Amino acid sequence: MVRHTCSVPFLTRTGGRCYNKMRNVCYSIKRSETMTYNANFYPACTVPAAEVNRVKGLGFLRDKTTPDRFNARVITRNGKITADEMYAIADAARRFGSGEIAFTTRQTAEVQGISFENIQPFCQFLAMHGLLVGGTGPRVRPVVSCKGTTCVFGLIDTFSLSLKIHELHYIGYHQVKLPHKFKIAVGGCPNNCVKPDLNDVGVIGAWQPVLVADACKGCGACVKACPIGAAALKSGQFTNTSDCNLCGRCVRACHVGGLDYIPGYRLTLGGRWGKQVARGQALRHLFTSEEEVLAAVEKAILLFRDKGVAGERFADTVARIGLDEAERLILSDELPQRKAEILEKVL
Repeated sequence: MVRHTCSVPFLTRTGGRCYNKMRNVCYSIKRSETMTYNANFYPACTVPAAEVNRVKGLGFLRDKTTPDRFNARVITRNGKITADEMYAIADAARRFGSGEIAFTTRQTAEVQGISFENIQPFCQFLAMHGLLVGGTGPRVRPVVSCKGTTCVFGLIDTFSLSLKIHELHYIGYHQVKLPHKFKIAVGGCPNNCVKPDLNDVGVIGAWQPVLVADACKGCGACVKACPIGAAALKSGQFTNTSDCNLCGRCVRACHVGGLDYIPGYRLTLGGRWGKQVARGQALRHLFTSEEEVLAAVEKAILLFRDKGVAGERFADTVARIGLDEAERLILSDELPQRKAEILEKVL
């Protein structure tokens, strides 16, 4: 495998003007007993390739700029950690790493510069403080949550739901191998700050507006409040089009009791970012309880393990079997009834 990159010395020699020559500057990865980079740019790895792959599965990613150091992903439960846990991570970074911490898009804390020899003591130190490393490989990845619980736009308790998903489906399925990585995000409203629809499964808070005909005055406040033009007046009363994303702005704008709402959750399946972006497709069903959502998320995981092909993302699985079939399976009890069989399958 060959990739293109630029070295700092090259940038210095050319005054930073290397765009047109970048493709000629590359390093190669030689897969043998050790992973070796072009010595002109990066030092040779002194850790055997088998060990590099093993610790990657534990949550340690090799730092290509060093011969034997790794960056460790420390798992958060739903994007939150306590002050004591923050101190513990900082202490671990000073003791075993470079003293620096980065944060990933999955809301994990990534401790930088841990030597290979320090990996085990690092894990033991974290375990003393109730912390784990992970978040790599073809498995359920750390659950991402927005701050919908406290955000003025939040329609659901995102912290509560994402914590339950973390415990049941990240921790609960931690040892379950899947065809590929599987990402879950919980967003409090259709603002989509954490991009739920670019995850394999996205949960989005929703308020489905319900007209209270006797109370509606036809004032049009709901129409003015709709940010996407999906609200309208028909025969002097509120109506909404199929473009409505259930954001609830119309409900909040009504001060005469003309609109009630059904609180719920929308689910999207098959989102993916990266080189081949796919936007998750929303199920037609409005989920109305956390329990219903938790069951649906588990069914999506089982669906991926049952129908997915090794190496393919859930977006490809959904596209192959069709959204209608995927939704049918999510809303039925077929997959839970076959759970033991599905989990025993060899991938």
